[in-house]
Amino acid sequence: MKNKILRNMLIPGVVGVLCVVVPAVLIQLRVINGYTAQILTLAGVNAIMAVSVNVICGITGQLSLGQAGFQALGAYGVILLTANCHIPLGVSIVLAGLIAAFFGFLIGFPTLKLEGDYLAIVTLAFGEIIRVVLVNLKGITGGPNGKQFSTVFTTSLTYGAMISYVAIIGSLVLIIVLLQNFLRSTYGRAILAVREDEIAANSNGVGVFKYKMVGFVIASFIAGIAGALYAPFIGFIKPDLASFNNSINALIYVVLGGMGSVTGSVIAAFVLTELQEVLRFLKDYRLLIYPVILILVMLFRPQGLLGTKELSFVKCWDGIPGLWKKITGKLKKNNTEAK
Repeated sequence: MKNKILRNMLIPGVVGVLCVVVPAVLIQLRVINGYTAQILTLAGVNAIMAVSVNVICGITGQLSLGQAGFQALGAYGVILLTANCHIPLGVSIVLAGLIAAFFGFLIGFPTLKLEGDYLAIVTLAFGEIIRVVLVNLKGITGGPNGKQFSTVFTTSLTYGAMISYVAIIGSLVLIIVLLQNFLRSTYGRAILAVREDEIAANSNGVGVFKYKMVGFVIASFIAGIAGALYAPFIGFIKPDLASFNNSINALIYVVLGGMGSVTGSVIAAFVLTELQEVLRFLKDYRLLIYPVILILVMLFRPQGLLGTKELSFVKCWDGIPGLWKKITGKLKKNNTEAK
């Protein structure tokens, strides 16, 4: 039993470390150029946002269209905490996530009793309110012209790309690990029970509103972390970060990857971010790819890439011996027939 638990922890841990360390070394050795490194890192930010939307839409079972507002709060929060309050960047990133979580609590407390379209409209309105407030607070946010933010992510020509990648992809891996462990806990199972059937969950003593609130606050915190990492990586932000389009982009990642599948939404975020850059030669027409992909997904794979399932590295590892045996068996059979 202990060996099984150790193996279940060791294999994903090794994969996570390799995903962070190997590309970082290649970036530092210039095997991966600066442009590719930037796209990979931006895909990491988008993946964190996809995880945030998946927590509220796929895992909690609520429809939120205002997650970009929490991302903007995290982005501006890290700038104000670092530049004005002189708090270290690492601490500011965590505090910015907590600020977004606090606003998530304030918004969720009066609105989570709503369901479906009504909740979506309220969260959409919240995102627009955040954007308008950021535009008008010119003395603090820089208004519609935005605000610059210089850190080691952008100023270091030698290590900036590597530091950005390690910080953002490392945070993504950590968020996935913590979220997966949370979902296996009592709280996580209660949230999943609420998603599946609120009436049945309530009749079994599960506080529906309480666990909806827990899921909404966690999703807000993750979105705030995404914004807090985005600001030092890009070095410049505008109130448009809280726009409705950004929330929809994150929702697209979740729909394509699978509602309720954390790893599916992460894969979709990386694929669509890379695809948008590969198709840049099409100029604005490349944006037509998104709706085409969504139409095809809805027609042939309505549950998304992975549905509600998760990509298991342990199962993949366990399947390698069987796959190898199958391949060698076919090779021996072909050799026998050839003779």
